Amino acid sequence: MKNKMKSKQIALTLFLVPTLIFSQVTHPSETAGNSEKQIGYGSVAGEMVDFEMYEEACKAFQTQDSVQFAQQQREYTQKDQDASADKAWNYVVETILFEKEYEALGIEVSQKEFYAYLFGTDGFPVLPEIAQGFSDPATGLFNAKLLEERIEEMESSNDENTQKLWEDSKKYYTDRIKQEKYFSTVKQGLYATKLEEAEAYSSQNEIKVISYVLRRYSEINDDEIEITDSELLKYYEEHKNDKKYENEYARREVRFFDIEINPSKDDSLKFENEIINLKNSFGTAANDSLFVIQNSDVKFYSSAKIATAVPEGHEKEQYLQSYPQYMDTVFKACSIGEIVGPYESKGNVVISKVIGFTPTRIKSRHILLATNQSNNNKVIDQKQKIADSLIKFITKENFEEFVTKYSDDKGSMPTGGLLDNFIEAEMVQEFATFCATKPIGYIGTVKTDFGIHIVEVLERDATMFPVLASIHKSLRASQSATDVVEIEANNLRNELESEISKKTDLKAKNELFDTIAERAGYFVRPLSILENAPKIYGFTTEKAEDEILKLAYLGDVKIGDISTPIKDNDRYVIAMVSSIQVKGVPTFLDVENSMKRDLIEEKKAALLTTQMLEDKSLKALAKRTKKEVIKAEISFENPIITGAGYEPEIVGIVFSSLKKGHFTKPLKGKIGIYVVQIEKSIKIDSSANNKDEMVAEYDIDSQLLAAMKKKAEIIDNRRFLKAGIRR
Repeated sequence: MKNKMKSKQIALTLFLVPTLIFSQVTHPSETAGNSEKQIGYGSVAGEMVDFEMYEEACKAFQTQDSVQFAQQQREYTQKDQDASADKAWNYVVETILFEKEYEALGIEVSQKEFYAYLFGTDGFPVLPEIAQGFSDPATGLFNAKLLEERIEEMESSNDENTQKLWEDSKKYYTDRIKQEKYFSTVKQGLYATKLEEAEAYSSQNEIKVISYVLRRYSEINDDEIEITDSELLKYYEEHKNDKKYENEYARREVRFFDIEINPSKDDSLKFENEIINLKNSFGTAANDSLFVIQNSDVKFYSSAKIATAVPEGHEKEQYLQSYPQYMDTVFKACSIGEIVGPYESKGNVVISKVIGFTPTRIKSRHILLATNQSNNNKVIDQKQKIADSLIKFITKENFEEFVTKYSDDKGSMPTGGLLDNFIEAEMVQEFATFCATKPIGYIGTVKTDFGIHIVEVLERDATMFPVLASIHKSLRASQSATDVVEIEANNLRNELESEISKKTDLKAKNELFDTIAERAGYFVRPLSILENAPKIYGFTTEKAEDEILKLAYLGDVKIGDISTPIKDNDRYVIAMVSSIQVKGVPTFLDVENSMKRDLIEEKKAALLTTQMLEDKSLKALAKRTKKEVIKAEISFENPIITGAGYEPEIVGIVFSSLKKGHFTKPLKGKIGIYVVQIEKSIKIDSSANNKDEMVAEYDIDSQLLAAMKKKAEIIDNRRFLKAGIRR
């Protein structure tokens, strides 16, 4: 069986283990009484998130994800832990939000309803995970008796862990029922009147054929439009309260650039000598495992087939070692014990020792007589006896018939037990060895943790992938090379602070930061940090992220504040606070650039509109302006104009007020000024739709949840708390 199936087909010795990750967390109603005034990890609708609830959720999600990573032979990094913590945060927030809704609407679940939900009675369907976990081995169908026995066993158990497991499972499914009830209640309130139905149907089934002339704003260069400071300030005063310019959230922005720390020539020479010495020593090493662990930057060694290596770009690369495509012929021509390299792979220099080979592709089919990982010898012996009796009658011609009748592997049953295009590394060892070594066409039995397999080996490629023990090394700068860059960074930072401190105008501070950095040969980038949920992107170390957060939020922060050089692995970062934005009405500095663009567009629109007012027909307008009359078909539902683009306002005007044969005055669109004429309308008769009322079947779940979160004004303070910043 494939390794990835290990996590899928584990016997259910516990009740629905995969769901427990969501039910081991204490709910808000169970942790009332936390009266601290601090924000702590954050707040939802003004209420502080309970410390223990979040911590338990974090632990549960990180445990689950770390197990999944281990099963996939992937390293569970700090970034991955942070991602698990984000899942926990979202779970806690949504739990709190839904609990409030359940309480407000009086949503409850009776015991009768709970058991009907589990057993798929009284109108409830059988849940897929329960159907799979409690299926009859003979038929593959859900067996309610098995579920009933398991529940009785858990309810009557004196074991504390088993009791808690049952309570957790009950809590999980009760919450699930409540959520389904909640969404069902909301959807019942969504409907459309006959008029709305007719309008919706018309928008989907009416097309207007139009002709138009378009003058694009891009025809006029921006530098041809003069914008004075007083005009821009006046525009700001008139439009600062417009919704489009509103700051939905408070935020702070920094501008930063980085100075890379590169190895010196001496560093490169030392590295080359180190690689030569490692290659010589690796060839004579008595213990490959110890040598790899002691010398490689990547601490991985296995003598099993999981150490198989494939060419980069191969479909199985994600969970195996890999080497460059150009090395494929080299490795396939090697012998066991041969040292290959050094060669470059994914930023590292690699030296590999060939410790084995494995077929590049295997194809087989099997019948699984499952033992569900039982250690009971009686169970195993019984399955082996059944396999021994069946194999006497199995041939390549009737193999699929026996799969359908006897195999417990429901995943491969539809394909006649076929397992195609796999390599040894993907299978449990016993099964893999059988398929890789037995003759083609051989039918026999093999025992694994899953049970007894009756296997037919169908195909096996003659070409081989190598099994490798590899030393990975990367060239890094020495401390002396790092010191040189640090001195440069400090000098540049001091220059920035000296020059910028002389400026009082906030815009001038930002421009001077960019000028000095670019003059020194560095590229400046912006970074926006939301105050209600701070996230830092583009950095490789948490310490560097903390320093950016402290620069932006710790103490009496001002625009123009500059960081000391921040070490972030192989670079130094210099950053400056460039904007402090409060929620609501923006400052002039925040929207100066965007308002200037909009004002330029307005002036272009006014100029083009004036130039397009004179003509009595589209043909005359097109001739005078040296444009063409373009024909297009448009619909209200999809307001895209062929030859132009997305123009909902123009399409709306055409559908709402324009009659056939008439043409509009110049209309301001997103990309330019239009004059439009309707040629004809094409309508589809909607009288055939005789429904009295159309119930709207919207996919509202995600939209509703997003609206709930927005209304709750969620504050995620975790990152500030971690960096030692409290608000």
